[in-house]
Amino acid sequence: MIHPILLCGGSGTRLWPLSRKSYPKQFAKLMGDESLFQASARRLSGKGFTAPVIVTGDPFRFIVTEQLAQVEQIAQSILIEPEGRNTAPAILAAALMIARKDPHAMMLVAPSDHVIPDTAAFAATVQAAVARAQAGDLVTFGITPTRPETGYGYLELAEGADAGANTPQSLARFVEKPDSTRATEMLAAGNYLWNAGIFLFTAEAILAAFGKHAPNMVEAVTASLKNANADLGFTRLAPDAWAEADNISIDYAIMEKADNLAVMPFSAGWSDLGGWDAVWMESGPDAQGNVCSENATAIDCTDTLLRSETDGLQLVGIGLDNIVAIAMGDAVLVADKSQAQRVKEAVDALKAKGSSQAVQLPRDYRPWGWYESLVIGGRFQVKRIVVNPGASLSLQSHHHRSEHWIVVEGTAKVTVDDTVKLTSENQSVYIPLGAVHRMENPGKVPMVLIEVQTGSYLGEDDIIRYEDIYARG
Repeated sequence: MIHPILLCGGSGTRLWPLSRKSYPKQFAKLMGDESLFQASARRLSGKGFTAPVIVTGDPFRFIVTEQLAQVEQIAQSILIEPEGRNTAPAILAAALMIARKDPHAMMLVAPSDHVIPDTAAFAATVQAAVARAQAGDLVTFGITPTRPETGYGYLELAEGADAGANTPQSLARFVEKPDSTRATEMLAAGNYLWNAGIFLFTAEAILAAFGKHAPNMVEAVTASLKNANADLGFTRLAPDAWAEADNISIDYAIMEKADNLAVMPFSAGWSDLGGWDAVWMESGPDAQGNVCSENATAIDCTDTLLRSETDGLQLVGIGLDNIVAIAMGDAVLVADKSQAQRVKEAVDALKAKGSSQAVQLPRDYRPWGWYESLVIGGRFQVKRIVVNPGASLSLQSHHHRSEHWIVVEGTAKVTVDDTVKLTSENQSVYIPLGAVHRMENPGKVPMVLIEVQTGSYLGEDDIIRYEDIYARG
């Protein structure tokens, strides 16, 4: 059996404004009705695969479990990183955990934000690489390049290796992201593949490589895992030891130093969706080269991506060529498609201005559901709150605000001090300042309410929690 290891961190700034630090691209529905994370979990499931091991950060732990449940999956384990330290410590933590039960276990490590349309072809390619991994090699997957791409790292095949083979090949070296001239030369040479960041190896093989090339990291991550805390089904790695691990990728820490490498070519289609230009390409442009979302319209446009990510917000482009336009309720991006890789500069500029849009989506996802602010004034705020079936907000109070709740869909179980009652559609509840209160959804469908807050301070940090089924502080 193969143990899928899904890496689920990252900030996704290259796909701003849809992808932000609070809700990065792997959780967004960029390519259809499922998120990239859900599609990745489906792809690495079924015959021959165990339940996945997920490595993610604390803010995303409940998003991970909810999105897995939506595709009828349960994780084998969810490791919570105290802080992002790049891919090497994350992979090492997963390998150490799996090796406790079976050091010979096969691990397939993959990012959770890639697009691989042909699931069957990918599964066959993985199986073709198993024997080489069982023999103790570290197998990396290389994508047959289709253009002189400057946004990817490359893998140079060893002399005599076949870039079109259906078996693992010998690898000469890793190559950094090239400029356009060098990328064109490598494409013409025919002995280079894109580095997909996907790996297959046994737990003992990768642990041996870490022991040889990064022994200090082994010591730090081993201590972090040994002192980890179990928390509602999650495994929280210990922060002090974790902080001692180098912040480094698996490529730099291990792969570029190892002498037991092989590369498995894959040519059936892949993208890391590393920018809006990649989304345009993977979305299948029409005869004029345009890609439009449901709420977008192109008039006399060519080679253009138009996406409105907000219901009720229509985006119209007229006479555009080679343009990306992404509209959300709180931010709009307009860029020449050739400049799509510079979106991170926009995020940095917004951070410098102190704009919340740099990192925070207007919709805030919580373990119980989500909320969004509809109107904000000097001493009031209006929110729409959606509570999942069976979910419950914490028992809490506020120092600086009172609240009015109006249920518009479903039924709410409301606690206010010593009073507990059911509140149905079109009914309202008043929460006085300082009252201990809670909202629950006892029903089978999402419950929606409108909350009106009034007071001298309306920040989310004005919450005193007394009980919380999600164990938040």
